[in-house]
Amino acid sequence: MRRYAVLAALLATSLFAAASPAPAQLQPAASDPVVARVDGEDIRLSDVTEAARRLPEQFQGMPPQILYPLLIDQLISETVVAQAGRRERLHETPDLRRQLARLEDRLVQQALIGREIDAKVTDEVLRDRYRREIAEKPAEAEVRARHILLATETEAHAVLADLARGADFAALARERSRGPGAADGGDLGFFKRDEMPEAFAEAAFALAPGQVAPAPVRTQFGWHVIKVEERRDEPRPSFEEVREDLRRAAAQEVAEALIERLRAAARIERFGLDGSPLR
Repeated sequence: MRRYAVLAALLATSLFAAASPAPAQLQPAASDPVVARVDGEDIRLSDVTEAARRLPEQFQGMPPQILYPLLIDQLISETVVAQAGRRERLHETPDLRRQLARLEDRLVQQALIGREIDAKVTDEVLRDRYRREIAEKPAEAEVRARHILLATETEAHAVLADLARGADFAALARERSRGPGAADGGDLGFFKRDEMPEAFAEAAFALAPGQVAPAPVRTQFGWHVIKVEERRDEPRPSFEEVREDLRRAAAQEVAEALIERLRAAARIERFGLDGSPLR
């Protein structure tokens, strides 16, 4: 990751979240009607929509007849507390002024980076990224295998002997394996070569479907008896399935590039923690 990637990732992530659509039933009407009023201060439907955007995803699916009154009630509570604080002029204290200035800076940063992302992360860009990174990339081979993990080589050879006499692999795995998936007959699902210990992968990828490795394989976990069930090329997700992931990655790259460009054009001075210039 390039320099300043952490800052760019945070900003791009917050912008991406803010761009998520609100529940359809809370989209503001063109007139943006007043839905409540507190001591003359209006609360509008757009305020309710914005509050809905900030909700965790599991709450956004609540029925509107339940969600709508709850959000309005929450906004009324927030408004009366804010009004009380302003009457006591808390917003004019030095500490709060500093916090408000930092918040304003944050919002301005998000607005600038958001504009850059909107201009550069287009559907055409995302589809091109999908072609380059997924659709046109050579598919990796995968195998689906079962294994029986044993403590000693002697135990592993005994299992191979039982298999040679016609024993069922899955049944032996449930009975004798100490490894993950034992309850499922030793099934490890599909995996790529680099997702397994080297010796295990070497043996598994040398087998055809239905074959059992002729000798036990030793890894740091113990001794494995391996059977391959299926082979395939890695399935390709559709563009729509990965669109949001592609957008997040592209948005982060755009944010990083913008920050680097602005830093390069700025006159930056650094000082020590005591305020003295750094040489």
